[in-house]
Amino acid sequence: MITKTMKLKRTISRHLFNIPGWRTNRKIVVIESDDWGSIRMPSKEVFNELMDAGIKVDNLSFNCYDSLASEEDLLNLFQVLESVNDKNGNPAIITANTIVANPDFNKISASNFKEYHYEPFTQTLKRYPSHSKSYDLWMYGIKRGIFKPQFHGREHLNVVRWMKALRNDLGFARIAFDKQMYDLSESLKITENSYVDALNFESEDELEFQIQSIKEGLELFEELFGYKSKTFIAPCYIWSQKLNKTLHDMGVESIQCSRFQNEPMPGKDNKFRKVFHYTGQRNKIGQYYLVRNVFFEPSAYPDFDWIDDSLEGIKIAFRMGKPAIICSHRFNYIGNIDPSNRERNLDLLRCLLKEIVKKYPDTEFMSSEQLANLIISSKFKAL
Repeated sequence: MITKTMKLKRTISRHLFNIPGWRTNRKIVVIESDDWGSIRMPSKEVFNELMDAGIKVDNLSFNCYDSLASEEDLLNLFQVLESVNDKNGNPAIITANTIVANPDFNKISASNFKEYHYEPFTQTLKRYPSHSKSYDLWMYGIKRGIFKPQFHGREHLNVVRWMKALRNDLGFARIAFDKQMYDLSESLKITENSYVDALNFESEDELEFQIQSIKEGLELFEELFGYKSKTFIAPCYIWSQKLNKTLHDMGVESIQCSRFQNEPMPGKDNKFRKVFHYTGQRNKIGQYYLVRNVFFEPSAYPDFDWIDDSLEGIKIAFRMGKPAIICSHRFNYIGNIDPSNRERNLDLLRCLLKEIVKKYPDTEFMSSEQLANLIISSKFKAL
């Protein structure tokens, strides 16, 4: 239960975090959605098998709902995005932060877990039951201006730690592997069964692997979509600032993030240095930050009033002269495991979008790249 005191503290916090940075009188709405292209739970059958084995995958909503987007998932999402238009006649657009590759389980197994191999996510799609035309729908969404992929990483996987676990048969690593998975988290905490923190590390020696991963990932991104990704968001908001130069050299001009970057500190305790960011902030090599200030994650807490909370966040953002940058992960719109998850949340999204344009007729829907270009072109100097 959320009390009046809790609501007041949340409202004050939102105002404070929206103080610094770039400002505009325009009513800009950006929807950033992470994890597209990445594997998670392969199917309802696998979910049930893991539950029967006593693994509490139902403790984490990502395990309950998240999977590669099927044709039906994409068609239904696109229908909602095209159901509303901004003041310029443009439909709502999702910035689809994309993982471009997944582990090649067959090749890894053939090497007896000694060598890591990956495949483009388009290859992974071919092995899923209702996904053969999903990539074509991605390209359709790009053409229609409702779906704009940006780079989220080569994999959503801490490859170095995962391969060590596979070689040493630690935790649930081999069990997950046999199901064509790599993560069996039972919470959002980093444990021996979670590997989604792709750019975390125990030693800075791992940075060379991460640099190569980013280079290969961005090259594959351009090969798949025909354009360079101008923005990037790190999995789990975890990355070292030492990777910014590699991103910059590969064409990334802006970094999507939450209010705090989790910068890894060497060691096995998963300790991080918190780095505060704000929209319009510019780092030493000239990249700008885009910071999320609204969250719409109904699959995480289905009983929460996400529409009311999101509208409140948008109102505060606009009051403070900020774009409303909405975080809404892929798992909210996936029905491959539980169709009711997709249906329920798409209804909520449709309602939210219609309420936004009703309350703010001068709303402008933008992708993260479009917002970044606007900030860069404004020649804004960080406060």
